[in-house]
Order: sequence, then C-alpha cells, then structure tokens
Amino acid sequence: MALLTTDDGVKLYYEETGTGTPIVFVHEFAGDHRSWEPQVRYFSRRYRCISYSARGYPPSEVPADLERYSQERWREDLRSVMDALAVPAAHIVGLSMGAFATLHFGMRYCAMGSPARALSLTLAGCGTGSHPAAYRKFQEEARGLAGGIQQHGMAHFAATYGHGPGRIQFRNKDPRGFAEAIRQLSEHSAAGSSNTMLGYQARRPCLYDLTEAIGKIDVPTLVLTGDEDEPCLEPSLLLKRTIPKAGLAVLPRSGHAINLEEPALFNQLVGDFLHQVEAGRWEARDPLATFASIYGPAGKP
Repeated sequence: MALLTTDDGVKLYYEETGTGTPIVFVHEFAGDHRSWEPQVRYFSRRYRCISYSARGYPPSEVPADLERYSQERWREDLRSVMDALAVPAAHIVGLSMGAFATLHFGMRYCAMGSPARALSLTLAGCGTGSHPAAYRKFQEEARGLAGGIQQHGMAHFAATYGHGPGRIQFRNKDPRGFAEAIRQLSEHSAAGSSNTMLGYQARRPCLYDLTEAIGKIDVPTLVLTGDEDEPCLEPSLLLKRTIPKAGLAVLPRSGHAINLEEPALFNQLVGDFLHQVEAGRWEARDPLATFASIYGPAGKP
C-alpha cells in the first residue's frame, strides 16, 4: 500500500499511474481516490496521474481530533502530496470539496509575482454553499449532516445525501455507475466523514469574501459545472469573472459529480484545456471583454 506522510504527520494513501507531466486529482466529499478512475484511465496514457484519498478517508489515516480537519489543512495536504512525490508543479484537477482545496491552493501557491506550484487549475463543481444567500444555511446543514452520520452511519447517509438534487442526474443516466459510487460512499469512515463535514465543510470561508485573493491567481484555470448543479452555477460565474485566466464550461443536463456522470465530455474538456495550456495558448482574458462587476449586471448584492 502506497502511503505518504503530511507535514503534520497524517498518512495519506495515493496511487500513481502513467508517466509524463503530472496531474493531481483532488476528490469531493462523497468520493475518494477511486472517484477519478475514468480520468486516470484516460489521462495516464499521456500524463503521470496522481490520485489520493484525503485524511479521514480510508485507506488514508482517520485522525480523531476534529481540529485536524480544516480548509487550510486540505490545501496543505495537497502540497504535502506534491512534495512527497517530488512534484514541483502539476496540473491540478479538483471536484467540489476537492475544487475548494484546489482553489485555495491556487490562492496560496499560484498568486501573481510568485513561482506557481500549479501548471493549471481545474475547478469542477466548485461553490456549493458559498453564495452569501446560502452560506449560513449551508453551515447549519453541514453540522446537521455530521450529526446524522454519527447517529445513523454511512449506509444511511449514502442512501439519503447520495441521492440528493445534484446526483439524481447521474442516477438517471448511468444506474450502474451510480450504484458503484453509492457503494463506495457507504464504505467511507463515519468518523472521518463526520469530522470532515464539521471541521472542513461547516467552517470553510465564503468565496464571495475572498475575491481579492482569488483575483490574484495567475495560472490558467478551467471552471466546470453542470447546468443542474444549482448551488454551483452562480459561484462558477463568480470564479470566471474573478480569475484573470479562467474559462467556464457548463455541461448540459448535468448535476454535481460531472467527472463520473459525463466522463467522456469531462475528459475532452479538460484534455483540450491542458493542450492549450501546454501550447501557451491559454492567456488572460482580453480587458475589452471584462465585465464591470464580478457579481453580474446587478452589481454587488
């Protein structure tokens, strides 16, 4: 079993496949390293693909202390993975919770005027609970979900949360793939998932309070969202308008776990993006095309 140790002493499980320029995949709350299988199989033909399970997700270590779960810690765990595997810079692809970690990694390690640790950032399904109108409610719901996990366990959580409004699209399109994802979710650690929900999800900062730092990210960025992933639509527009080198792709009739729900389209969009980045063709948005407000026509809410 391949394990590495973070700078605060937590062991993380990881897998490597292929050779070439590295891509690091960062999974969502309901996933783990296995969630990236459709991408690893595709991109490992040309790239060195690295996937890992976050702390709290076996076979990675499950710390008992809630204070070892945070937005900052997820960001630094991504850095620890790269450091342990001698990766100075990589294309980083994150989904949902993993996209938040990827975004914060970009703010910390890819800001203007400093050597970038990322060759590019892909932010998929990024933004649930981050709109000011939903932020406090999301925090309350996260605390409630953590309590439900502690009381009822992962099988119940997978049977409820796993069938939420942003996941029924996957269920309807690909029942077999959806069933596999639900099975894997039910295998997660209840203690690790509860601590992740309380320590990370319920305490992460609102993206709309971080636009100054987000706007300093100086690497090519691809923002992806499903058009039926309602909580991520407005935040995806915010990221597109805020990050100078960002592009936005919206997948039609799609929900939250778009890498699994629409793997061929997801891989095509990310692959084309990486090719443009590596050819030096993904540049900052032309100032003539920028909008006056990052919040849209109505201005700041």
